[in-house]
Amino acid sequence: MTKNSLTYADAGVDIDAGNTLVERIKPAAKRTARSGVMAGLGGFGALFDLKDAGYTDPILVAATDGVGTKLRIAIDTGHVDTIGVDLVAMCVNDLVCQGAEPLFFLDYFATGQLELDQATRIINGIAAGCEASGCALIGGETAEMPGMYHDGDFDLAGFAVGAMERGADLPAGVSEGDVLLGLASDGVHSNGYSLVRRIVDISGLSWADDAPFADGSLGEALLAPTRLYVKQALAAVRAGGVRGLAHITGGGLTENLPRVLPDGLGAEIDLDSWSVPPVFGWLAQTGGLEEAEMLKTFNAGIGMVLVVDPDRAEELTVLLRDAGETVSRIGQVKAGAGVEYSGELL
Repeated sequence: MTKNSLTYADAGVDIDAGNTLVERIKPAAKRTARSGVMAGLGGFGALFDLKDAGYTDPILVAATDGVGTKLRIAIDTGHVDTIGVDLVAMCVNDLVCQGAEPLFFLDYFATGQLELDQATRIINGIAAGCEASGCALIGGETAEMPGMYHDGDFDLAGFAVGAMERGADLPAGVSEGDVLLGLASDGVHSNGYSLVRRIVDISGLSWADDAPFADGSLGEALLAPTRLYVKQALAAVRAGGVRGLAHITGGGLTENLPRVLPDGLGAEIDLDSWSVPPVFGWLAQTGGLEEAEMLKTFNAGIGMVLVVDPDRAEELTVLLRDAGETVSRIGQVKAGAGVEYSGELL
């Protein structure tokens, strides 16, 4: 070996640390195993058997997403245990809107220098999100890239694949007079955080200060993970009467609900029909936000909307409440276009 011989570790990439991470997360990944999974972590690809998962004539549905600048708060506070739940939720909550059951999930975790404890906590959070949504963590990629990220920074992306039997895709049959059932959110979820961070700057508070709207620190309160609606929504779909679902993410109710409405139909929503989480009142007051801006940027307390047959609305409400959801009858489908609001949000 020459005097100036270099190694990959000298360049900032520790292959042994990456291998150790894989071993650490194998138990968490194993907890997410479900019918259809054919192999564990470590291969060049991941195998999944649709027939073993119970499908006879399946259509595959795929979704990919990240968690936006909510990641910045997780990095700055060191509270990284639930950011993986957000990552999973942003993908699988979208899949279920197509009528699909999420089957498996892959993650991409990139950082400048791999910190084993931090990475383990993040991926354990991803596994927890997968487990809660009946989705297998079947593989992923950990990329250590010196010079690409500042010290302590990392990035996350997720990719989920689901399936449904041919002909079961949603939305389908949405009609004038259909009832809109709103499922409560657990806070801001994973959209609008560039505005959230700007408002925190205006407030003069730090992430470690007490949250004005909740117990605990401001950083912890704003990192409340995105709610997973998968199992509850699928139960409603299988019960019958669900004609469409809308995951309320970036664009809020104003832009996401019309995505499941056919041409010639719009929606009317009663803003007095649900309780808005206190975080939104604080954001609106501190940032001086207009109601229209709130409804176009944030979920405003409604994380998922089900468009349902009026004759099945009460039955589905009971089913969803029994599954642990807070359900509000927030409006109905009407002739026209877009979303019209009545009442006051705050």
